[in-house]
Amino acid sequence: MLTESMEDYLEMIYRLLQKKGYVRAVDLAEALKVQPSSVTRMIQKLDECGFIYYEKYRNVGLTPLGEKYGKFLAWRDEMLKEFFRLLNAKTDVEEQVEGIEHYITPNTMSLIRNLVNYFNQNLDRLKEFKTIQSQGEYPDGEKLVALRAWDFKHNDLSTD
Repeated sequence: MLTESMEDYLEMIYRLLQKKGYVRAVDLAEALKVQPSSVTRMIQKLDECGFIYYEKYRNVGLTPLGEKYGKFLAWRDEMLKEFFRLLNAKTDVEEQVEGIEHYITPNTMSLIRNLVNYFNQNLDRLKEFKTIQSQGEYPDGEKLVALRAWDFKHNDLSTD
């Protein structure tokens, strides 16, 4: 089973391979903003799990399993970002995606993809949805930000 951190590394390895054609540990450390020693440990874990292959002081590559998962993880990230942008999310999209992407199932991602495709193909329906959104953020006009850990981190709740 992949941990959140393993998913982040695997997704970044996939992205870097798509962009540059190769991945070095130093590239990974820079892209993920982590220490090279952390990269070395994670590369060893991902290698042991059969997602990547590497030789010490050489480039990192994806196994077929790693390619399959890396591709999904990159797609999941992009699809969630598109979903939130499409719905005019009022909070930082990147942070919202990071907050949920490790907990959402592939089946739920399929549902989100279908919804995104539906709205992209039916712009009148998207416009109707955006009209509904203007009716308010919370049920019955209540301010419920204290229910979300994200809001504690980003908002001053003393005004509620």
